[in-house]
Amino acid sequence: MALGPGKYDDACTLVRQHAGIDDNSGGGVIVIVLGGKRGNGFSCQADAATTLRLPDLLEEMARQIRADSI
Repeated sequence: MALGPGKYDDACTLVRQHAGIDDNSGGGVIVIVLGGKRGNGFSCQADAATTLRLPDLLEEMARQIRADSI
């Protein structure tokens, strides 16, 4: 499990703030970077409930990407 700041935590913070997600609003963001200047990586900033939902959400996204690429 990835805990603590990721390589792109600064970018994740910017996205979260731009989306209007704060400590009181719930929800979260995940930033996935491929080929970035710091290499591949990801950062996630989310409340506990959202973090627990992430595996299912990511699996659904993967299914959609696979279906779209056929």
